[in-house]
Amino acid sequence: MAAPVNLNRFRKDKARAEKKARADQNAAKFGRTKAEKQRDAIEADKAERHLNQHKREDE
Repeated sequence: MAAPVNLNRFRKDKARAEKKARADQNAAKFGRTKAEKQRDAIEADKAERHLNQHKREDE
């Protein structure tokens, strides 16, 4: 006969594992360094300035 399994412990361990997996996904998706954020802001500003320089006056 197998050892008894505590279902509450199993349920909580499963919930912890799912929460950890979700946290890892969010860290990969949203977790960026300050330098990366600044680089992206500079690139976006440069692209916007480039587009504005090529606009026509009659538009």
